[in-house]
Amino acid sequence: MALSAALIITGIAIALLVIYAADVAVAMSSDSDHGFLPLDHMQRGMGLGGPALILPIIAFFISRKEPSKGLGVMIIITGILIIMGGVVVMVNPAPAAETSDRDPIASMATMLVPAFIQLALGGIKIAKS
Repeated sequence: MALSAALIITGIAIALLVIYAADVAVAMSSDSDHGFLPLDHMQRGMGLGGPALILPIIAFFISRKEPSKGLGVMIIITGILIIMGGVVVMVNPAPAAETSDRDPIASMATMLVPAFIQLALGGIKIAKS
């Protein structure tokens, strides 16, 4: 039962990251700062990115006694997606309205720490399976 719940919430995290990436891609390709969801970048990060950072870690701990290579791979996928998002944040220039408020290094550090934790937990889950 715990493994099923862990797989579901990790799947939700992956879906949130994919939706997040698609919304950012739409926002970057349009003149406005909004994608297909009516969210600005802060709401998008908190609503889609925040849960995607936390859910895989929760999934690991609720299923820590049950072996599952699939769950380990899914947790690693979430970490990789977050790192890819961090790289995109770093290489893209700040929008004109945010030039003074945006610190891409701090934004990336906030994403990379949980991403590396997820990569480590995914590796542990695979190794114990």
